[in-house]
This record gives sequence, structure tokens and C-alpha cells, in this order.
Amino acid sequence: MHALRKNRPLRRIVLASSATVSGVVLLLSLKPHTAPEPALALPAPAGSASASSGSGRPATGTKTVTGDTVQTRWGPVQVRITLENGRLTDVTAVSYPTDNPRDQEINSFALPRLRGEALQAQSASIDTVSGATYTSDGYRRSLQSALDSAGT
Repeated sequence: MHALRKNRPLRRIVLASSATVSGVVLLLSLKPHTAPEPALALPAPAGSASASSGSGRPATGTKTVTGDTVQTRWGPVQVRITLENGRLTDVTAVSYPTDNPRDQEINSFALPRLRGEALQAQSASIDTVSGATYTSDGYRRSLQSALDSAGT
């Protein structure tokens, strides 16, 4: 006997209902595409043309600022930046998760990439490193807090 014969309507109802429920669950489990965050820009140098001094020259000198410590799922992340003449020249991870070999492996791969992205972008508008999502988020937030502190 075939399972979907007309003299067995209850089986068809059960199969149709379970297929509908499965389809709805699959649709609800899809994550919507989110728009990228707006660019987090480096604050304007103190002596820029927009400053009230009107000199039109960028700020001179070297400034080193440490960002806030950001608690992530796997541990704290904190960065220190160096600005020379208003330009981001160095980003160093001061603290990051190192509790186990997997953390060390992930961060040995992710931190140089995050540093390179930050130096290239000259801002905290950097991509997340695949496999290091929590570290990337903490790095980006600490970097932004350091940039904010340097602008004041």
C-alpha cells in the first residue's frame, strides 16, 4: 500500500503539517543580512584646518594612548596606539586571550591581521577576522576608545 492513498487522509495531513512546520523553522532560523556599521573615523588632528587656530597644519609630535579593556567571551582585549603628527603609526595588543593553546593559535593569526587593517584604514573601521570574532570585536572597540581618547 502506498502511504499517500486517498483512503488514508490522516497520513497526508500529518505529512503536510510536518513539512510546513519544518519549512517555517528553517525560514525562522535564517539570519537576516545586516548593514555594515558606519565608519568609525580617526578624530581630526588638533591643528587641522577645522580647528579654531586656523594654522592649517597637522598636529606635530608623538602621542601614545591605551584603549579601554574590553571583556569578551574568552577574555579581555586591550590595544595601545601611537599617533605621529595625527597619523596612526602603530597598534599594539596589550592584552588578549591566552589561556589555552587554541586562544594562542587564534590570536597569533588574528592580531597581525587586525593591526594591518587598522594601520591601513587609519581608523577602527576594520573587518572581523574569520575564526576570531570575539577578539576582533574587542580589538575594534578598544581601538575606537583609544582613538576617541587621543582626539581630546
